[in-house]
Amino acid sequence: MVEENKKDASQKETIEQEIDLIELAQKIWAERRLMLKVCGIAAIVAIVVAFSIPKEYATTVTLAPETSSNAAGGMSALAAMAGINIKNANGDDALSPDLYPDIVNSTPFLVDLFNVRVKSLDEKIDTTLYNYMEEHQRRSWIGAVLTSPFRAIGWVGSLFRGEEDEEESESSYMKDGLFSLSHKEDGIMGAIKGCISVEVDKETGVTVLTVHMQDPLISATVTDTVMHNLQKYITDYRTNKARHDLAFTEQLYAEAKADYEETQQEYANFVDSNQNIIRQSAMVEQERLQNEMNLAYQVYTQVAQQLQMAKAKVQEITPVYTVVQPATVPLKAAKPSKMLILIGFVFLAGIGCSCWILFLRDMVQERKKKQLSGTPQAEIL
Repeated sequence: MVEENKKDASQKETIEQEIDLIELAQKIWAERRLMLKVCGIAAIVAIVVAFSIPKEYATTVTLAPETSSNAAGGMSALAAMAGINIKNANGDDALSPDLYPDIVNSTPFLVDLFNVRVKSLDEKIDTTLYNYMEEHQRRSWIGAVLTSPFRAIGWVGSLFRGEEDEEESESSYMKDGLFSLSHKEDGIMGAIKGCISVEVDKETGVTVLTVHMQDPLISATVTDTVMHNLQKYITDYRTNKARHDLAFTEQLYAEAKADYEETQQEYANFVDSNQNIIRQSAMVEQERLQNEMNLAYQVYTQVAQQLQMAKAKVQEITPVYTVVQPATVPLKAAKPSKMLILIGFVFLAGIGCSCWILFLRDMVQERKKKQLSGTPQAEIL
């Protein structure tokens, strides 16, 4: 009996919930004109907003790093699932691919992009990336309206700073070996940073580089430049010690070669000036010069071998990246997605209107009734 009572109670609750949902749906359906009106207004606003946002074109390149055989191949895949990269655990490569996004977002890397020449697809813009980001960026009127108070505050502040802004605008990027950027340069650097994104697959090491710009050709140009600069940075980092060793070996090679040529010349001069002389002192001196020449030649040949090995070492450790997807000029804009904006606005408007019909309107009406009913009492008191 107890179980049957519980079943009956649960069935009653479900029936009541269904009835409540039906009542809510009927209540919304009764106000369908208001719902359609609100959604229509939201659709119009969404269209205005979508067309006011400037288009942005995205260019993506994919780089696959050079892979080497690893006895723990299966373990590296399991470690990657846990967010651990053990492919570089042997210490041969101190620069992990996980650091590539930090490299691209670093100040030296971004400042190097300031002077990159860019040209728009219609050839109306031919300038540096710095000037393009400063003078040729289209902004929506909504953003201009929202940021106008802050610009006004900054303009008022500039009146009090006066000459400081003029001196600050003449930054040479470096002072006493340190980066020294003005507020404008720092803002441009932040804008460029916001246009670049780097994603690295921890398991495979594949790097995906994406750049968003308002012009398709400039987007492809900046992407290609960032890709080559990143490859150069990684190559310079990995071959830094080997290149220093190569430079030192080249210096030793030049010194050994000069020493050998000097001793060879001394020996030849001595032999030419002491022909047909059988004095013992002359023979001893000739033997000494010959030994020095032979020793210098041995050192010279050994350093020459080391020089060839150092050159081979630099070539061996130079990373090789396969460009899986090169930079191509995009044909369609990646942002904004007008359909998503339209759906989002209409959806939020529908949710808000439903909340107003079901809950908020009754609460507002009840509050107004209480205020009206309480007003005469307050006046009598």
